[in-house]
Order: sequence, then C-alpha cells, then structure tokens
Amino acid sequence: MRRVGQPLASMGADVRGRDSGNLAPLAVQGTTLRGTIVGTPVASAQVKSAILLAALTADGPTTVIEPSQSRDHSERMLRAFGANLEVGGEMGRHISVKPGATLHGQTVVVPGDISSAAFWLVAGALVPGSDLTIENVGLNPTRTGILEVLDQMGANIEIVNPRDVAGEPVGDLRVKHGPLKPFQFGEEIMPRLVDEVPILSVAACFCDGESRISGAAELRVKETDRLAVMARQLKAMGAEIEEHDDGMTIRGGRPLHGTALDSETDHRVAMSMAVAALMANGPSTLARSEAAAVSYPTFWDDLERLHR
Repeated sequence: MRRVGQPLASMGADVRGRDSGNLAPLAVQGTTLRGTIVGTPVASAQVKSAILLAALTADGPTTVIEPSQSRDHSERMLRAFGANLEVGGEMGRHISVKPGATLHGQTVVVPGDISSAAFWLVAGALVPGSDLTIENVGLNPTRTGILEVLDQMGANIEIVNPRDVAGEPVGDLRVKHGPLKPFQFGEEIMPRLVDEVPILSVAACFCDGESRISGAAELRVKETDRLAVMARQLKAMGAEIEEHDDGMTIRGGRPLHGTALDSETDHRVAMSMAVAALMANGPSTLARSEAAAVSYPTFWDDLERLHR
C-alpha cells in the first residue's frame, strides 16, 4: 500500500501499517493536508484518484503527474460535481485540483464496464457461431485499448448506437465469431487495458502464431500475480507460454484440454479461465469460482444463459 500511502504522506497524511505503512491493516489519523506536486511512478487510476480526492480538502492546489495517461473517470466525475480541476501537459498527464469549490450531488448513470464486457468480446470472437451484442458499454478512450488489440487481431466487432451518458462515451458492442491473428502490445497501451491482459492471454492461445505481451509488470501486484497465475493455469491446459518479468509470450494454435483449474482467488482469472474452458477439449472444473463476484456477481448466470 506504500504506492498510495507515500504520496498521501507527502501531503501530510498520517498513514501507518506493517512494513512502514506498506502492508495492511492500515491506521489513518485525520490531519490537515497540504497541497503538493506528486509524480506517480506508474500510471495507476486508483492511486491518482486517491490523491485527487484527498486534494479536495488540502490547504492549497495539488497536481498529479503521471508517466502516461491512465483512465480518467474520476476527473470527469469530479468536474461534473463542480470540482475545480484542470487537465494539462502532454497527453493529459498533469491533473491539478484547487480546493475550496462546493460540490453538488446529482443523478449519475454508470455505464457498463468494458473490462467485464471484454470476456464476452473474446468469447464471442472465439466460439463458433457466436453473434453477441453487449449493450451500454462505457467507451471512455482511456479504457478502449482492448478494442484496439482485438482490431489488430482481426476480430469482428462493431460499435452500435454510440452516444454520451453523464459525460462518458457509451455504445453497444456487437461481436461475431471469426479467425483471430496473433498480436503484440507493450507499455504504451498498458494503462488502457491492464485489466484485460488475462483474457487476452486466453485469446492468444487460439491464434495461429506467436503473441507477445510486455510492459505488464503492474499485473504482478494486483489481487494476485496475474502473469504467474494465468501462465500457470493455461499451461495446465496445455498452452505453450513463456513468462517474462513484465509479460509473456504465447505460442497459439495448440489445442487446450479440459482439466482441474483454480482462480487462485482472482476474479479476472476466474472469468478468463471460464472462457478458456469453453474452447478446451473435454470438461474442466474451476476451484474458487466464486471469486468472479468481486467485479461481476452475475457472471456465471450470464455464461449459462449464453451457452445454452
């Protein structure tokens, strides 16, 4: 937790915990915060949002400088509520908040999460005969890296009825089955698809050729070490994967076989392995499948409905 505790401490926050405040449980003592300039070492929307929210009551302006732009839902929402927030710098990497503005509550419509839709986009592209439309998906440009990679793969995806809802671009996504090509991507796109790496590693297993993911070291500090867990679980199904410090190389085109799988308590791993199991030869079992409920409580119901 030092990645968020340390920048908050630079604003005067009193955050304590094990390993000098790096490990939970944490204790936070309320105190007056001061405005500051914070440079975040990685592009993390969660860390950025924590600093911006804290900055609302600081005694002066605060600026967050990111190495590359991360998702900007918090900036859009804070502006809509009346915060004095400005975005500048190259590619919108400098976000500044001046405290003192009065925020006004309002009705908010939250669009569907493209990270959850990603499982159906990949499943629809892989499963023969599929033709799915996923409605009301948020298409914020800081989140649509998954669509760019799927386009690189030749996936048959169409954006239908694009519109604007509560300051966020929204649309319906229609996906049809078709052959997929191998892909490569690295750190330049990672902030816009970091949560989709697990399901894209599944997709890579069914592309004829070698796919390469790099610049994804951030995945080692998620709910699990997602690079290690996805490599371990897909290898158990017969996938040919080489794990790297910051990503993996996947040699697709080998048939996967059903086996005993484990989400290892990670929701995105659980849902990714469900899609892999759909395409495998023979049945699979998935231990700790309930992990999917962390971000998608009805995932298994939806999968059953679509798979009938």
